Amino acid sequence: MNKGRLEAFTDGVIAIIITIMVLELKVPHGDDWSALAPLWPKFLSYVLSFVYVGIYWNNHHHTMQVVRSVSGSVLWGNLFLLFALSLLPLTTAWMGENHFAARPVLLYGANLFLAACAYWVWAQRLIAHHGRDSALAQAFGADRKGRLSIVLYVAGIALTFVAPWLGVLLYALVAAMWLVPDRRMERALGRSAP
Repeated sequence: MNKGRLEAFTDGVIAIIITIMVLELKVPHGDDWSALAPLWPKFLSYVLSFVYVGIYWNNHHHTMQVVRSVSGSVLWGNLFLLFALSLLPLTTAWMGENHFAARPVLLYGANLFLAACAYWVWAQRLIAHHGRDSALAQAFGADRKGRLSIVLYVAGIALTFVAPWLGVLLYALVAAMWLVPDRRMERALGRSAP
């Protein structure tokens, strides 16, 4: 199957996710700087989630440049990823609304863990479709950064029981780790170019 519809649908859903998240930032009542102070937890939650959605979109985009075609199982894997990402507006809003309290931070971490697992499932479906010897499979390789991310999410969830800010710190660390663009797909494109 052609990959174009999957890319277009994913781009649309991700745009909606970002839009829903920003709509949670309500306009403050008052025209002085102090009126913005109550928004800081929601704003910080939004920034962290915006970065995460941007990372997923960026990596999805880069991966799709190497993908030649998709299958039914790839489509379902992609839907699983979009499902996990579509929960971010809810967990982001709950975490910000409750000033990074333990349970919302824990659920946010579980949401990030689910999204990372969903991305892994999607990648495995792509590798199975293209073959273990494909440029795509070679580009994913051992996926050390992806595996480390999952471990750090679990650690962040566990640390939330000790202090919620430790969980948030680990989630932010994972995001910072992925801000450096993943060059694996670009290298794969360079190797497969004529």
